[in-house]
Amino acid sequence: MADEQGHRAGLTASVTNVPTTPVPQQPLTRRWGVGFAAIWLFFLLDPLKHAWDARDTLAGVVGGLVTIVFGAFYLMIWARLRRDRNDFAGPPAAVRSLTYLVVLLALAGVMIATLGETGMNSLVYVAVAAVMMFPLRVAGLAMLLLVGLTFLLYAQNPSWSSPVGLVFSLFAASVAVFGIRQMMARNADLVRAHQKNAELAVENERTRFARDLHDILGHSLTVITVKAELANRLLDVDVERARAELTDLERLSRDALADVRRAVEGYRELTLPGELARARTALAAAEIEAELPNSTDEVPSELRELFAWTVREGVTNVIRHSGARRCTVRLLPDAAEVVDDGVGVSAPSGGGSSDGRGGSGLVGLRERAAAMGGTVTTQAEPHGHTLRVVVG
Repeated sequence: MADEQGHRAGLTASVTNVPTTPVPQQPLTRRWGVGFAAIWLFFLLDPLKHAWDARDTLAGVVGGLVTIVFGAFYLMIWARLRRDRNDFAGPPAAVRSLTYLVVLLALAGVMIATLGETGMNSLVYVAVAAVMMFPLRVAGLAMLLLVGLTFLLYAQNPSWSSPVGLVFSLFAASVAVFGIRQMMARNADLVRAHQKNAELAVENERTRFARDLHDILGHSLTVITVKAELANRLLDVDVERARAELTDLERLSRDALADVRRAVEGYRELTLPGELARARTALAAAEIEAELPNSTDEVPSELRELFAWTVREGVTNVIRHSGARRCTVRLLPDAAEVVDDGVGVSAPSGGGSSDGRGGSGLVGLRERAAAMGGTVTTQAEPHGHTLRVVVG
């Protein structure tokens, strides 16, 4: 009992403990990303030095404080944008982006008004923020406006040096950050693709497990059901035979449990002779006359597992759905066939019949046959049904 409970727990764990694909959290990488942005605050040292030299004036004090606030606010924007992209939240809302840009521009305006030409360095950070937050067209427009503003301010202040260096810095920094932004977007796409592949792998494994579990248990549970019904009918007629059927039921249930264990462990063993023996027992229990091959010598080794699945699926469907009195299994070197004389209806060859036999087991059989270059066809007639698997 304890052993069976342990195996049940293992089966439950294998089904429920499906790996998920959470977005990886990388706080160390995020801190380095913010540190990378902080390095470029180096260009705010000139405004700070100018403010320190003029610390005995109101303009110097205000300019220094605003420069520090400007740098801190810029870092905050970078950190939030990086966090959002790492969490796949996408770019910030337009209102929030516009708010960030307006605040940066206001702080830059105060720096320029109090510190003069050195305060113009702040426009480079405004351009970079625009590239980070807005679509390419909007960022390009913002860049042109900032360039125009630069030339306008230099034109109004003839004592300042040439604006060419600052304009070049605006373009160079913007192009560099645009490249970083594109790299981050590609990395996010790669992570999404990896997650999608992982989800598909999990889904494929679930499908495979469900198919194999159906193929393994469907036949065994059908035989157990038939034998239980037979034993119940025999209780008032032939107690000894009923007892024999119940003993057989116990053996079959243990075999089914062993099959499930092998499926969970990935070591399922299926043999064509074993399936023929099971088919003979199952058909006899269902009171269906069986015509089965006495040997499997003609079947090549590489096709035996596929034909074993064919026999299992075909015989299971005959017992469940056909109401047949006779079932015939034929094995050839390149084909396997299960024929019954039960109730059938017209159906096109190659498709699932409409008599209730085209379930998930037949889908799984088609997948196995296709993997070996074979085909599965079904043919239903008014008085019979044929399942045929041909390879080659």
